Amino acid sequence: MPGTVFVTVGTTKFDALIQAVDTPEVAAAILDRGYDRLVMQVGDGAYKPRVLVPAGEGSAMSTGGLHVEHFDYAPGLAQHIDGAALVISHAGAGSLFEALAAGKKVVAVPNSLLMHNHQAELAEHLAAMGCCAACEPAGLLETLRRLDLAALVPYERGGPAGIAAAINRVMGFED
Repeated sequence: MPGTVFVTVGTTKFDALIQAVDTPEVAAAILDRGYDRLVMQVGDGAYKPRVLVPAGEGSAMSTGGLHVEHFDYAPGLAQHIDGAALVISHAGAGSLFEALAAGKKVVAVPNSLLMHNHQAELAEHLAAMGCCAACEPAGLLETLRRLDLAALVPYERGGPAGIAAAINRVMGFED
């Protein structure tokens, strides 16, 4: 089942995620899962891939036959998400829900440097629902090795009734 793994940091800097991916061990884990291509959207962080792709290059074939490429930004990520079999994403709501709504298998990686660590809360909630896996950058390799893609369930969008009922309860209105 050859396919693409797409990594995105969204519009933020998330060097820890890109550094975690840019290793021979992660490349081997991706190949072991049957994927043959790794595409990284790296944003404008200070760290640019230089292990799997030679410094200053945009793409390369890594040891073992994994095609690796990276870019800073694109006008939109939909085509990259649509073309991916697995998405490894920072845990920002926009990126996560775009990948989940597209029916993709997702590993959510919270950026703990962001204010109030809201990404961790979202990633943990979606992982508890079974919609994605979640890990910190340091745990990405182990997550890729043990990930049971078949156990992930499709994300189902909620309707407005739930939030309306919650607002009514807070406001003291009867349903």
